[in-house]
Amino acid sequence: MAVYDLEEQEQISALKGWWEDYGNWVTGLIAVAALAAVGWQGWQWYQGKQAGEAGVLYFAVQQAVEHDDAQKARDAAGQLIGQYPGTTHAQMGALLSAGVQFHKGELDNAKAQLAWAAEKGADPALRDLARLRLATVLQQQGALDEALARLQPVPAGQYKARFEDLKGDVLATQGKSADARVAYQAAMDAIGQDDERAATLREVVRVKLESLEG
Repeated sequence: MAVYDLEEQEQISALKGWWEDYGNWVTGLIAVAALAAVGWQGWQWYQGKQAGEAGVLYFAVQQAVEHDDAQKARDAAGQLIGQYPGTTHAQMGALLSAGVQFHKGELDNAKAQLAWAAEKGADPALRDLARLRLATVLQQQGALDEALARLQPVPAGQYKARFEDLKGDVLATQGKSADARVAYQAAMDAIGQDDERAATLREVVRVKLESLEG
């Protein structure tokens, strides 16, 4: 037993010595880890709260759009953008609201919300969609050079064909037939083969291309 007691005392002495050397560091590390855990939980809660509140406003935009109420849609989307600009809900709300503004002929209002979604929205794919729709609004307003600028660069992927098609429309309106043909051909090359909407777009672009060649 004496041997064991001696070994135990030596271990305790060694532990005390180690703690004197490293105890403050270990305590600090534990404190930092605990604060980080609390901070992460707080951040998660905050993010969830933000998403929930943004979702309520987005639902208000949806309801306004369903009732074709441009004013209410614009107001709710404006609140979303002002209070929760970092959420995808804000970007989608701006796109939805801009659609009803466009159909009501309120092009400046549509342009403002689309410009925000294109420049400051959180999601890259939705930024591209906003650019496409913003270019359409600018084309309607006769701002053709600005519309072309918004269509650059042309994104790869799902929106490529629609970007090239709209580029062709703008260039044709400017009387740049050769450039328009290049854009329409690029749209044809980018159109997928696997759904009905693709087939419809392909036929529309084909007619435009043939009208220029004629």
